[in-house]
Amino acid sequence: MRYTPDMAPPIRSAARFGVSYRPAGDEDAPFLGAVYASTRAEEVAATGWPIEQQHAFLAQQHEAQHIYYRQVYTRTEWLVIERGGVAIGRLYLAEWQRELRIVDIALLPEGRGQGVGEAIMRDIGADAASRGKVVSIHVEKNNPARTLYERLGFVPVEDKGVYELMEWTPPRAEADGGEPS
Repeated sequence: MRYTPDMAPPIRSAARFGVSYRPAGDEDAPFLGAVYASTRAEEVAATGWPIEQQHAFLAQQHEAQHIYYRQVYTRTEWLVIERGGVAIGRLYLAEWQRELRIVDIALLPEGRGQGVGEAIMRDIGADAASRGKVVSIHVEKNNPARTLYERLGFVPVEDKGVYELMEWTPPRAEADGGEPS
């Protein structure tokens, strides 16, 4: 696939931030769990549960998500996002015939709000455009990142209840009325 260290990655915008990617291994499980927990901690804290119960719940939810993703998204790159050699997030990216599906992208809180996520998304879009593919992602309707996706040109294409499937179509594919041949 495209983002492994042994290939020439199509990284342009994110390189400005010192971003690189590496395959996630079993040893990364605690880190990946921490990234997941950081995206849900505020929501779970609102339950009023004791902190130990919150941590246990988030760990169980991460494990369930991990199992589901591995079963459903079989042709996926499971990547750790690094900045300056320090792990700051995760990117799970599947490539299908007509699209690149962002299965999951998440940064630790200290990596958010600095343009890193936008740069990564722009690079994914540039990579997809170079191959005539759309980019898709499932987004919770109340996810603050939704504003970024909309600014980048993602539009809702399917309502999934709590989530919406959003797509970004490269300008050339839009002008041609579909995927380039």
